[in-house]
Amino acid sequence: MTLTAGENVASGTSRKVLGRGLAVLGRAIREQPRIFAVAVAGSVLFGLMVVASAFVVGRVVGEVVVPAIASGSVGTGALALAATALLGISVLRVVGIFGRRMGAGYMQYRLQADYRRRVTRRYLELPLSWHHRHATGTLLSNANSDVEAAWHPIAPLPFAVGTLVMLVGAVAALFVTDWALALVGLAVFPALFALNVAYSRRMAPRQARAQRLRAEVSGIAHESFDGALVVKTMGREAQETGRFADRAGELRDALISVGRLRGIFDPMLETLPSLGTLAVLMVGAYRLRQGAIDVTELVSVAFLFTVLAFPVRAIGWVLAELPRSVAGWDRLRRVLDATGEMPYGDSRLDASSAPATLTFTDVGFAYEPAEAHLPGAQVLGEVSFTVPAGKTVALVGPTGAGKSTVAALAVRLMDPRSGTVRIDGVDVRDLAADSLAATAALVAQVPFIFDDTVRANVSLDRPGVDDEAVWAALRLAEADGFVAALPDGLDTMVGERGTSLSGGQRQRLTLARALAGRPRLLVLDDATSAVDPRVEAAILAGLRSAEAGGPGASILVVAYRRATIALADEVIYLEQGRVVARGTHATLLATVPGYADLVTAYEQAEVDHDRQRTYDEVTPLTSGLEVDR
Repeated sequence: MTLTAGENVASGTSRKVLGRGLAVLGRAIREQPRIFAVAVAGSVLFGLMVVASAFVVGRVVGEVVVPAIASGSVGTGALALAATALLGISVLRVVGIFGRRMGAGYMQYRLQADYRRRVTRRYLELPLSWHHRHATGTLLSNANSDVEAAWHPIAPLPFAVGTLVMLVGAVAALFVTDWALALVGLAVFPALFALNVAYSRRMAPRQARAQRLRAEVSGIAHESFDGALVVKTMGREAQETGRFADRAGELRDALISVGRLRGIFDPMLETLPSLGTLAVLMVGAYRLRQGAIDVTELVSVAFLFTVLAFPVRAIGWVLAELPRSVAGWDRLRRVLDATGEMPYGDSRLDASSAPATLTFTDVGFAYEPAEAHLPGAQVLGEVSFTVPAGKTVALVGPTGAGKSTVAALAVRLMDPRSGTVRIDGVDVRDLAADSLAATAALVAQVPFIFDDTVRANVSLDRPGVDDEAVWAALRLAEADGFVAALPDGLDTMVGERGTSLSGGQRQRLTLARALAGRPRLLVLDDATSAVDPRVEAAILAGLRSAEAGGPGASILVVAYRRATIALADEVIYLEQGRVVARGTHATLLATVPGYADLVTAYEQAEVDHDRQRTYDEVTPLTSGLEVDR
């Protein structure tokens, strides 16, 4: 299997994996020192009891079992003392295991929960321009599998630290017992470390590749689920299944490669302590014939090598997981260290119900490129206009003119590259987050509905938004009728992304969500495109009229329909990111040919759409009559 450029890089830096992995573990220890101390204390207690058990077993064999075999009888007192000693050591080992596992598990899951929150918080701090450059599947992988991978070595870490203390104690005990047996230990233990380091270096590129493929598989799956409608209507099920299967196959091969390497090294790691035990027995038998040691000491050392085999593996577990930990941590750091966040200011707008004034002054904007060395695509250039308090301004322009970008800048989903966006004369970059959210609301082009009740989708658990406010917002959005007809009314579950609702119903529900907060500035980005024109006219008329129960808010609307545009007090006509003309609908229709052509084309498209919809509704009936004939 050939390695890609990414794996070559991982292979070239594999010598640094140990140091970087230990640095990640050091960070975990600094963040959770008390829990780690508890876990290590339990592990050290367990390790010391393992060493102690070897010498207790040796003494039991040498001073109880051997004399009993020689004399043919067992002393009750000696047997009770041996049983008490072994039982006491076993109890302390259980206490050590409990403390180690509880501490390690609590530490690992606490770190994972903390970093999931950090990653998610960072996602919300970064602007939309950053999100546009990163696939959703990758972001999901960062918050899930990468967090788990980064802190996966935490589980065996306290065990490994306790094992190191145990090994030091074991080597010291070996030297106290016999120098020749100690040399056997000094030969076996470094060999175990060397084997584990070699294992870690070869595992690094494989773990890095597997972690990258996990994100890619997650991304393809997310795209397929989100684009299920497109996939099915275009008959691309087989192709999407094949695309997913290809990448899933690569992930399978990568994980098999990881498993194959483990299959090679695991037997070697198991064999070394066994060879050490065999060497101890051979050397110990020779030293026993010389009279340098007795049976008690030989049994103690042999038993010590036997029980050390499993704890020493804990060091191997940590080293084996370090490459995956480093790969996961690197991916997390790319999120946590990402730049471009939009800090909020401390300024606050008056908490009044009066409509707000929105002002764009020489606003320019360019999306950041996918690759840093490429120039960004200029979207807006020196855009200036005002939405006066209580007025409705329509943004009209061809596809790609920058209308949705203007809408996003108005509520500060992004910041302009040049110029300023002001609400009531205050730069939106100087506003506090809660003040901006309470003043301006955006209803996006594509409605998003949570998998929850109608009530929860409209209220969002905001203070002061009770059922009365929810129904008022629904009435204003012309949504109260269909909501009242739902099986459980406000308590009806609408399904993921509102799958139980029509497109127009989803749009009206998201509009009601914005209206429930009583915004002073309402930005509609083609937010009623799926609504019947008569219903849309009623909605816009209600929004304009405070006396009719509307918010009396200033409205910036991205519009396509002639009826919608005609309701605006002023129309801003955009082309290629610049304001080409402004005025009333009638004025622009008479004086700006490009505007007239565009609105006429939109109107014709709407007529064709209505005609096709009528044809689709009538055709089944006429077809049925023909069949009956």
